[in-house]
Amino acid sequence: MGKKLAIGIDIGGTNSKFGIVDREGNVLVQSRIKTQQFGDYFSFIASLKKEIEKIHPLDEVIGVGIGAPNANYYKGTIVNPPNLPWKGVSKFAEEVEKVFGLKCVLTNDANAAALGEMVYGKAKNMKDFVVLTVGTGLGSGIVINGDLVYGKHGFAGELGHTLVNANGRYCACGKRGCLETYVSATGIRRTVYKLLADYTDPSMLRSISFDDLSTKTITEAAAKGDKIAIEAFKYTGRVLGMKLSDFVVHTDPEAIFLLGGLSKAGDHIFTPAQENMEHFLMPLFRDKKIQLQPSGLKDDDAPILGASSLVWKYLNGSA
Repeated sequence: MGKKLAIGIDIGGTNSKFGIVDREGNVLVQSRIKTQQFGDYFSFIASLKKEIEKIHPLDEVIGVGIGAPNANYYKGTIVNPPNLPWKGVSKFAEEVEKVFGLKCVLTNDANAAALGEMVYGKAKNMKDFVVLTVGTGLGSGIVINGDLVYGKHGFAGELGHTLVNANGRYCACGKRGCLETYVSATGIRRTVYKLLADYTDPSMLRSISFDDLSTKTITEAAAKGDKIAIEAFKYTGRVLGMKLSDFVVHTDPEAIFLLGGLSKAGDHIFTPAQENMEHFLMPLFRDKKIQLQPSGLKDDDAPILGASSLVWKYLNGSA
């Protein structure tokens, strides 16, 4: 066998990204498929294999790393994922190993992102940090003393489903008022539409349907001085900052990294989030001891790198 390679797969609520990665963190090839077109995980996995084989042979691949919502690292299962089309308990890793003929490591998508940040990103020399993946939903990966935190049942770190408002927005998980209903690509779209209903100010966002509205569009509007867009980011940043101030007291991280669509808004989201986190922090943690930063991974490569790093850590010795 020549150079060892890994498959990294990131299963998202909208798209699932996959790629072939070498040990140095070079993404040799990558592609994606639409997650929602598959009604069951069996057809999804079968299609994944076909698509991966189209872009690269598997003969040098030593394993498959997968990041997915509601994934259980201990059992290799995905359990009632709120933003994915299949429900119940999916024996995901077992099916991947059967279809691919390769060992598979499965974990929460945010845990995979945290490991990727530690192996390839800004957290290379850190032992205590948190990564938030802010896309269709909001996930979090926690690293303490150099180890990912999984918890007793394998689901530790579901910050996206902590409470913001007991009577707040309905969440796909079945609860109300979860953080991800406010801080995510979906959440900020909901905020924009609430503001459009509450205020009469002119806005370029008024002519865009909810389904066509994107974080990128909202960011572009804010950059042009659109009041609704600016207020949407201020509100989103305030909610995020407040919740992070609570989270800090549990883990005392060196840094918190944001990864995903919402993080691409730059200062529009980072400034209000950092200011509000600092304001609401317990005084012991203030004076910018904890920095909120964008991920050090390349946007397009980050989810794939995170997933592939599972192979190097768990199937090929320590990362």
